[in-house]
Amino acid sequence: MKIKRDDKVKIIAGNHKGKEGKVLKVLLSKNRVIVEGVNLVKKHQKPNQANQQGGIIEMEASINASNVMLVCENCGKAVRSSSNRNEDGTVTRVCTICNKTV
Repeated sequence: MKIKRDDKVKIIAGNHKGKEGKVLKVLLSKNRVIVEGVNLVKKHQKPNQANQQGGIIEMEASINASNVMLVCENCGKAVRSSSNRNEDGTVTRVCTICNKTV
């Protein structure tokens, strides 16, 4: 998967199309991502040590990774990324539009 945690992504399909946010978590086995402020669901939670009162809380649910695109910091557009291997052997992601590292 080309999406990593803390990447800025844009939603390209579904109910939240057009929104942008930061990736909070990547679920590799399910091919899903959790994006900050997108796909909010309400969860009923019992009282516990962390939340003494309990009640209904809002939290982000996962969306399919195919519905998001990486946003390049340099050009500010939702882009595809390719990977390049440097001379020292490290792999970097490169924007296909501006050819700068993401």
